[in-house]
Amino acid sequence: MSREETRVLLERLEKLETKTHNKDFLLTWKHSRDELEAVLTTAELLENLWRANVDARVFRGGLAVSLFRDKSTRTRFSFASATSLLGMSLMDLDETKSQVAHGETVRETANMISFLTEVIGIRDDMFLGEGHTYMAEVAEAVDWGFEQGVLPQRPAIINLQCDQDHPTQSLCDLLHLKLTYGSLEALRGKKIAMTWAYSPSYGKPLSVAQGIMNLMSRFGMEVVLAHPEGYDVIPEHLDIAGGFARESGGSFKVVNDMAEAFRDADIVYPKSWAPYTVMEERTRLLRGGEAKKLDELEKRALANNATHKDWECTEKLMQLTKGGKGLYMHCLPADITDVSCPAGEVAKSVFERYRQPTYHEAEHKLYVIAAMMMLTRFAKPFEVLKQVVERKLPRRWE
Repeated sequence: MSREETRVLLERLEKLETKTHNKDFLLTWKHSRDELEAVLTTAELLENLWRANVDARVFRGGLAVSLFRDKSTRTRFSFASATSLLGMSLMDLDETKSQVAHGETVRETANMISFLTEVIGIRDDMFLGEGHTYMAEVAEAVDWGFEQGVLPQRPAIINLQCDQDHPTQSLCDLLHLKLTYGSLEALRGKKIAMTWAYSPSYGKPLSVAQGIMNLMSRFGMEVVLAHPEGYDVIPEHLDIAGGFARESGGSFKVVNDMAEAFRDADIVYPKSWAPYTVMEERTRLLRGGEAKKLDELEKRALANNATHKDWECTEKLMQLTKGGKGLYMHCLPADITDVSCPAGEVAKSVFERYRQPTYHEAEHKLYVIAAMMMLTRFAKPFEVLKQVVERKLPRRWE
């Protein structure tokens, strides 16, 4: 990282108007474009500092608490890495080992874990209509604790994936595109195909697709959402993405043909998700404890998936992309045909060719999470980062 690169990023961060201090980061579409760019700029700075062996710790103690209600590899370790990068300690809340298992309320749990806590990261994507609602309830609980003087400070709530959005993923994807093409402005007019792809499982959340279409449409991109008939996302997100596209001068459309989506695309993002109506029914049955009906739903959903095995990112489809050289993206883990499953989202040869860039794509997530932590905890993150750069402490003694 050159001194000039650092100066440019710091100057850019100083000019961006943000109102994230002592707030939460839950849904990208609730944040201004300046706030989104501040996340990207801070993340890029932190990544450069790490690679330059500069100590970026800005906390001397304090907790970052994680709560994962669904399985995770990349996001779980990214949250832990971001916590370490900034100098906090990590505590993972296992609800089966806490009083939550005995009926402790959300308000009580939220306050009891927050006395020395700076950030609470939550993944809750299992139940449609409930993940974001739960995060908002936790936020309301710590608001009350701080206002009542119970908590000496209000911790920030960071969405590590819910039923509506996956902001740490979509923003790390946007940072990947920014670094790949050179700037956010260079993304204007580029076509990105967010397409459904076949998977041998049925219950994958809709939040990645919704996050991508709602974020990329804000940066002047030509966003195409593609899926077989019946695999709709939550309806309101079509309006959100369409509105952002009109504001940014980009475009947004929905098609039911994977080849049409891939044709002349600069970027393709083939990723499976469960139909909106299936996720609605799944949530109702899970909450109602109707195991037999849930099994029947799963069988129907898997059978329906199996009729769309041709929705696979193949070499033939990649040849339809712009110049036959479109960028493949995935949040990982991808269902790779003849590797992780007999038939899946992407052909083995395609994935192997893009393995390195997809791993770099994933790498950015920890810095995006760390950036969200900084922007929600410090009133003037620019000043804090400037001090980090000027003190020049080594991260690791050589």
